[in-house]
Amino acid sequence: MTEIDSKLKRVLEDYGPMLFRLATSYEWDPALRDDLLQDIAFSIWKALPTFKNEASLKTFIARVAHNRAVDHVIKRQRIADRQGSVENAAALTSKNNRHPHDRIDLLKAIRRLSLPNRQCVELMLEGFTHSEIGESLALEENTVAQRLSRGRRQLRAILNPGEPE
Repeated sequence: MTEIDSKLKRVLEDYGPMLFRLATSYEWDPALRDDLLQDIAFSIWKALPTFKNEASLKTFIARVAHNRAVDHVIKRQRIADRQGSVENAAALTSKNNRHPHDRIDLLKAIRRLSLPNRQCVELMLEGFTHSEIGESLALEENTVAQRLSRGRRQLRAILNPGEPE
């Protein structure tokens, strides 16, 4: 086993649950989520040799994973647009996401956030500080704070429709 392979193994052991939750926030379908997780693992494997300890390994891994997940979302949207099945995809998603548990409702609500806000909220829920989120997403802390504020406001509106802000 090469040094990079053993590093990847440690990364997946240490950050696997976080990566799974992150992938779930971008892809609800289990088969597509598994594909995304494989893509994320491959992207991390390719990126590990470039890690320079300028940030924490956690923020480095989160940045790689989020970049890969964003690419995945964009690719899926382009495919849906080309196939003209955006309405079918939305109907399928809402049908498959019906679940009574609050955590599932929260995940569904997070998936409805705009992508920039979703990225910040997801990392916040993983316990990242504003500074770490900024490092992971290459954003200023003020921008992170704004996106988190907007994301929380959007989540309240999604989870509590009809309530005044």
